[in-house]
Amino acid sequence: MTIFVTGGCGFIGTNFVLKWLSDFDEKVVNLDKLTYAANLATAEISHPQYNFVQIDITKKQEISALLALEKPRAIFHFAAETHVDRSIASPEDFVTTNINGTHSLLSASLDYYLTLNQRQRNQFRFVNVSTDEVYGALGSDGSSFTEQTPLAPNSPYSASKASADMLARSYFRTFDLPVITTRCSNNYGPYQNKEKLIPTAVHAIMNNLPIPLYGNGKQIRDWLFVNDHIEAVIRVSQAGEPGSTFNIGGGLELENISLVSMVCEIIAKKTGRNLTDVISLIQFVDDRPAHDFRYSINSDFIREKLGWAAQYDMNNALDKTIDYYL
Repeated sequence: MTIFVTGGCGFIGTNFVLKWLSDFDEKVVNLDKLTYAANLATAEISHPQYNFVQIDITKKQEISALLALEKPRAIFHFAAETHVDRSIASPEDFVTTNINGTHSLLSASLDYYLTLNQRQRNQFRFVNVSTDEVYGALGSDGSSFTEQTPLAPNSPYSASKASADMLARSYFRTFDLPVITTRCSNNYGPYQNKEKLIPTAVHAIMNNLPIPLYGNGKQIRDWLFVNDHIEAVIRVSQAGEPGSTFNIGGGLELENISLVSMVCEIIAKKTGRNLTDVISLIQFVDDRPAHDFRYSINSDFIREKLGWAAQYDMNNALDKTIDYYL
């Protein structure tokens, strides 16, 4: 048996590939374009059950040929342009990859799905991995995003992901392609690109550079350790009902300034540096346009339906994450 993983050299994709190869005796075909954010070491993994293919998911004919050759029983779609700042500077890249690329993949997958016998169709799953950012922003009233929250994206990135989600939904509703969508909160862990908040802070501290924080640093995010996210995605693929959407949250909301302060404290302890000196590196910079104030995920549905809940304690997981970057 075989699974496809798109974007398997990205942050979450890399962790997913490593987990799968460790825990399952099933071939993984990793499809990745190898953009600036790719972890090249993932492409070079040597394992009898692993095959890397450098490919652009917008190229439907190439995807179709690969599907016909490898005959996967499931597709885990992680591939995406993900950085909000880059989407503000260059929205076109996000439209191309996140919308057109997802459509190309869905279309090729449907063509392939229609060639399967009934037993194979019953087993096949297309897991569309999305983000809580498609819901827009929350205030400080304590409410959380549920699967019924209307989509209200505020950046080109989140708009492109919301568009991809709607395309995925339409392929289930119109063509019966067994699609399941997951929407996660902010991930952290090893292999994340240096442009993201935690690796940015670690890099700045270790090089005695300013740690940039947008606005007043009071924006609130729901933090999810990447290993917890992967466990949820696997659980969804095994037991989730096609056509469903599952929110995946870490259940821990922190202001950005609080998270960065935690990173400062951990690094100061590990390196023996003066904490006050490390904290002084924090520098508030002009806020970015349409910066969402707060994200919060309600994970009741996945807990009730599939028995999943976040397992990792953030203090330990963040400590391990910083060890990786150090």
